[in-house]
Amino acid sequence: MGWIVFGLIAAIAIYLIMTYNGLVSMRQRTNQAFADIDVQLKQRHDLIPNLVETVKGYATHERETFDAVIKARNDAQSAHGPQAQAQAEQQLSGAVGRLLALAEAYPDLKASANFQQLQGELSNVEDKLAAARRFFNNAVGEFNAAIQAFPAVFFAPQMGFSPREFFDVGEQARTQLEAPPSVKF
Repeated sequence: MGWIVFGLIAAIAIYLIMTYNGLVSMRQRTNQAFADIDVQLKQRHDLIPNLVETVKGYATHERETFDAVIKARNDAQSAHGPQAQAQAEQQLSGAVGRLLALAEAYPDLKASANFQQLQGELSNVEDKLAAARRFFNNAVGEFNAAIQAFPAVFFAPQMGFSPREFFDVGEQARTQLEAPPSVKF
C-alpha cells in the first residue's frame, strides 16, 4: 500500500514539474516573440527619419506632415507594453501613410531612387513586423490557453503565471483593415 501512495505522489510531482517547465517555456517564447517585434519596430523607427528627410527635399512646404510623423515616431519609441505600443504604432502608421501619400503630389519624388529604396525597405520591414506580430499573438494565445487549462488553472497564478496581452491593432484600425478596398477607374 505504501508503494502505491509513493508512486501516486511521485506521478503528481512529475506532472507538476512537467507542467511548470512547459509554462516557463511558453512564457519564454512569448518574451522572445515580443523582442522580435521590438527589433522590427527599431528598424522601422530608424527608416522613418531617412524617409522624412528624403521627402523634405521635394516637399518643403509640408511641415505639418513632417512634424506629425516625427512626433508619432517619438511616441512609438517611448511606448511600453503590447497595448501601448500597438496604439502608438497605429498612430505612426497613419502618419507615415500621409507622408507616403505626399509622393503622389510630387512626381520627382516618386521617381527618386532614394525614395523608392526607402519605401521598399519600409514595406519589407512592415511585412516582417506583421509576421512578428502574428507569431507573438500565437505564442500569447498558446500561453494563455495553457495557464487557463485544467489543472494548471489551479496553480499557475500561485507560480507567477498570469495571462499576457495580445498585440492588438485596435478597434478602429480593425474596421479599416476589414473594409473592402475601393476600386476607382
